[in-house]
Amino acid sequence: MSSSIRVIDEKCIGCGLCIRACPFAAITLVNKKAVINEQCTFCGACIDACKKYQAIVITRQTFEAHDVSAYKGICIYAEHRMGQLSTVVHEIIGAALELKKVHDVPLSAILLGNKVKKLADELIAHGVDEVWMIDNPAIGDFAEDIHTELVTEILNEKKPEIFLGGGTIMGRSLLPKVASKIRTGLTADCTELEIDPDTRLLKQTRPAFGGNIMATILCQNHRPQMATVRHKVMKAAGIQEGHTGQIIDMSHIKIPKAEIEVLGFVEEESDTVNIAEADFIVSGGRGIKDPKNFALLHELAKEIDAAVGASRAAVDAGWIPYSHQVGQTGKTVNPKIYIACGISGAIQHLAGMKSSDMIIAINSDRNAPIFDVADYGIVGDLFEVIPELIKQVKG
Repeated sequence: MSSSIRVIDEKCIGCGLCIRACPFAAITLVNKKAVINEQCTFCGACIDACKKYQAIVITRQTFEAHDVSAYKGICIYAEHRMGQLSTVVHEIIGAALELKKVHDVPLSAILLGNKVKKLADELIAHGVDEVWMIDNPAIGDFAEDIHTELVTEILNEKKPEIFLGGGTIMGRSLLPKVASKIRTGLTADCTELEIDPDTRLLKQTRPAFGGNIMATILCQNHRPQMATVRHKVMKAAGIQEGHTGQIIDMSHIKIPKAEIEVLGFVEEESDTVNIAEADFIVSGGRGIKDPKNFALLHELAKEIDAAVGASRAAVDAGWIPYSHQVGQTGKTVNPKIYIACGISGAIQHLAGMKSSDMIIAINSDRNAPIFDVADYGIVGDLFEVIPELIKQVKG
């Protein structure tokens, strides 16, 4: 049942209170009666304005609660491209294995595509117990509409209680559509997952309000509990020696006819290192002072085979392209070494890099928040410190 709104003509006196209350200009008067158009968002402001006459009625969409006892296990979506599993998949497996330590249930993976058997073996080697696989040329490269239907069918049949995907372009596109079809909730861009020891519910934690607070979300009455996981925040699972699993053929599910034609994928051409995958990153912030000074960071980065990152302040100033931005509204990184140059350490920036193995901060302000998370801090002028670092590295 979808939401609807109607005006009871017998009760409407044409007072216009609802018109003044509506923030979307969705109500007009026709023959001294309120008429609601398609701009209505069912916010309910008109209901409050019309309490005296009760001439407007909203019927809201509702969903029946699932029989949660019928669902068991953890499942992940095995995203892949060009014959390789996405790196986020190993991170999701790592997160799922941590959940299994508290919630001892089977771990499965949904794998769709053409000639993907080797990927199924890789999933099992990393700790997956069952791979629910459809290997069919009709699936081809990622076609969002086909994957949506197939994932929905598999989840409805297998009924896992938890379903996780990557917070990637693909995952952010696919999982919301699946959640809508299954009529369950979805928490996007999670940075932490854990099982509540009392309720056994999945606690899904993500930044909210621009990263100023961390919100923990529960899905109590619907299954599966769905979440996308932010890239580079969970520890990736390694090979689980001696682990065995099963490949379950799900080819009895009919491949739907594609409504979207995928013409092909074009790899991004760039002469710079992808900061999301880099092991070493040198980042600059407002303390760089001028776009031409990023040349100094590029020189240091070249010497240590690093990528160049930036804070939002530097990107907003137009000093460096957005593709280099690290933080809440940029990319999340997890390098071995992160060198922050002239970056104060706003919470939004820290959300994108604080999981780095080692953080080195260079800042002239000894009270800068970046020093609170840094393993090594250098209080000094970066225009003196960085040239000395380059000299030492070259030496």
